Amino acid sequence: MHYGTIKNCDIANGPGVRVTLFVSGCTNKCKNCFQPETWDFNYGAPFTEETENQIIEMLRPPYITGLTLLGGEPFEPSNQRALVPFIKRVREFYPDKNIWAFTGFTLERLKTEGDHPNCEVTEEFLSLIDVLVDGRFVEELKSLALRFRGSSNQRLIDMKKTRESGEIVMWEDDPVNF
Repeated sequence: MHYGTIKNCDIANGPGVRVTLFVSGCTNKCKNCFQPETWDFNYGAPFTEETENQIIEMLRPPYITGLTLLGGEPFEPSNQRALVPFIKRVREFYPDKNIWAFTGFTLERLKTEGDHPNCEVTEEFLSLIDVLVDGRFVEELKSLALRFRGSSNQRLIDMKKTRESGEIVMWEDDPVNF
């Protein structure tokens, strides 16, 4: 896997102050994507153990709320395979920090066997994240008034509550939980 950027102290891609990893590679290719260079799976630098260690160190300060994964597309199967072991490490080091992931795929597609984004690690990946922001960016539904997403079709899914209830539960901005 490659990545385009790592942002430290990001406040735009989830609640609080975050570390954000922009992975490379995306087959969604949304019209007017804000980072079309990340569609290329070889864009940027290789994601190595050194990169993982750098991010884990960036997450150390207590004022860092959590980690956000976006791109490109974290749920491209090749990216999932690289990210799952890394996210498990993050969970071991920082069990109280939250993990958000953005995807152009819907949760329904991610869970559908035989569909492109579903692979042998998808369920594990989904089990490791707290909030999933799903759905393609749609230019015609773009709104600057939306928090943590670009278009109104995108959902902020509380994955813990979704796993517990078996039905999709939207994330509510609750500073007690995040």
